[in-house]
Amino acid sequence: MKKILYSVLLALVCTAVAWSQVVNVYSYRQTHLMEPLLEEFKRETGIDYRLLTGAAGGLLERLVREGANSPADVLITVDAGNLVAAKQAGVLRPIESDILNASIPAHYRDADGQWYGLSARSRVIYYAPDRIDPAQISSYEALADPKLGKRICVRSSSNVYNQSLMAAMIAHHGAAKAEEWARGLVNNFARQPQDNDTAQIRAVAAGQCDVGIANTYYFGRLIASDAAADKDVVAKVAMLWPNQDDRGAHMNLSGAGVTKSSRNVGAAIKLIEFLASEKAQTIYAEHNNEYPVNPSAVLSGPIQSFGEFKADTLNLSELEKYQAEAVRIMDRVGWR
Repeated sequence: MKKILYSVLLALVCTAVAWSQVVNVYSYRQTHLMEPLLEEFKRETGIDYRLLTGAAGGLLERLVREGANSPADVLITVDAGNLVAAKQAGVLRPIESDILNASIPAHYRDADGQWYGLSARSRVIYYAPDRIDPAQISSYEALADPKLGKRICVRSSSNVYNQSLMAAMIAHHGAAKAEEWARGLVNNFARQPQDNDTAQIRAVAAGQCDVGIANTYYFGRLIASDAAADKDVVAKVAMLWPNQDDRGAHMNLSGAGVTKSSRNVGAAIKLIEFLASEKAQTIYAEHNNEYPVNPSAVLSGPIQSFGEFKADTLNLSELEKYQAEAVRIMDRVGWR
């Protein structure tokens, strides 16, 4: 009887400790995307959460400003460029987790354990099938061919997605060849870089350009939309996976890290481990039109219609070496 009472009391104490824990999350991902996952985490672990959302740059500035006094335990943001920026700003801490190392492929996590990918997207090529032969644009390199002409729409170089693509080009080709490519790309711009990724796809449909560059999940959103205007865009635009004959399509991430200021490191690690789980990864992909990084997770949502493709397996922690040079190159070639 004493052993039973002891076990019951121990269970009650452990439950009370779990419920007394709160993970403070700073997230670029919006509330309606994060709360279903955080609520499931709370149900499974008994660990509560507080969620603060904001722009990636703004959240990083806040973490730097708050320093050791920051209440944040976990930072969730998009693009390896933003994860690298957080690491370089010194607001993250290295962590060890066998669960994360088993759930997330090495090329989707920081080599020093300061950040881990949670979902993947590819930066691909969109085109008007009635106006251009896809054989002309089968790779990122082909977009710089002067024979293509001024037919490309893309957003500005201040966008971190483009900076990471540029950094990947440096990683694959070296700075000199990457700069030559960027110069040729700029020469093929149909208009001044502007707006967001969705606007590039819409511009192709509207005939403002014949080729656009944007992340896959933006097209997934258009496919999922019931709006007549979005259905019209999808009917007029085709998506192309670049570099399928060599290294594969450029990949990027949303991801998370434990903050240096965290006072609840154990619970923060548990949250990231949960977000990397098969269940959470499936939810993440379905709601965000992104690819799970956990190979065991089920692919769902509109991105299923994109079919199989070859993905670039460049270790995204390598982008840390090239991000600054990427920005300098883009500035030099006039990609603004």
